[in-house]
Amino acid sequence: MTDTDTPVSGRQESTVEDVDDAQAVVSRVVDNVEQVIVGHHGEIEHILTALLGRGHILLEDVPGVGKTMLARAVSRSFDGSFKRVQFTPDLLPSDVTGVNVYNQETEAFEFRPGPVFANVVLGDEINRAPPKTQSALLEAMEEDQVTVDGETHGLPHPFTVIATQNTVERDRTYELPMAELDRFMKKLHLGYPGRDEETEMLDRMVGHHPIDELTSVATLDDLRRARDTAANVTVEESVRAYVTRLSQFTRRHAELGVSPRGGLAVLRAAQGRAILEGRDYVIPDDIQTEAEVVFPHRIRTSTDETTPRAVVENALESVRVE
Repeated sequence: MTDTDTPVSGRQESTVEDVDDAQAVVSRVVDNVEQVIVGHHGEIEHILTALLGRGHILLEDVPGVGKTMLARAVSRSFDGSFKRVQFTPDLLPSDVTGVNVYNQETEAFEFRPGPVFANVVLGDEINRAPPKTQSALLEAMEEDQVTVDGETHGLPHPFTVIATQNTVERDRTYELPMAELDRFMKKLHLGYPGRDEETEMLDRMVGHHPIDELTSVATLDDLRRARDTAANVTVEESVRAYVTRLSQFTRRHAELGVSPRGGLAVLRAAQGRAILEGRDYVIPDDIQTEAEVVFPHRIRTSTDETTPRAVVENALESVRVE
């Protein structure tokens, strides 16, 4: 959380008109993305609530289920800049953040920005790169800036990372460190489409790919205003206390539980969920919906018998809403 971020409690209340406008932006983007992506309405909504909550998204699944296409469709729905980084074992940190190059004419070093300088950055198969390269994103994802040779450079606003992760070739990939996983607001799994959904997808894409005809339906100013509205969605003390109890439950029942950053992430995601539902306040149902994708990747269990997802499910069942 940076010094300029609005706290989840909100500095001012959102008006009904603000919420209606923000909800309209989200609805347009969801409809636009669904022109390309078939059968993943819930995941699309999760990405949009993460965008409203100033979060980053990690898409994990087997190859070929549409992770990259989903990220491209979301980015094309806004009129901002988009850059793609194909992570490979030989990728260097400077290939992501940028590098200082000596200019013989001016006899001075000039900074040449890397692909991280965009409104939406797609990190494709991020776990193919070694940890040193993966760590190049840590400062960018947390502070919206990068530091190269001691000089700090601010990133465009808004700035969002959507990364994909290969789950099949474990012997050819690197495990993402917990410090990096914790900076992703959500970790989503797409899964294989149903029979009817796959048939419809094949029908859409047998000729021209619909992504080629997709146009933006919202501006960056629309997204900024929607984010500001989400940041001012009311979060009552009882809801914040509920999130604290959920986080503490995971810490008692796992080797590594949800961090304070995770608690803040679920609150911000819940504010985005409230906008999606047309409300200017968060309810416990918002927390429960978002916790299912915000909490698990932040949890480590000591045995194979208990999974992080099971810990979250037990927390949601055991911790009372007061």
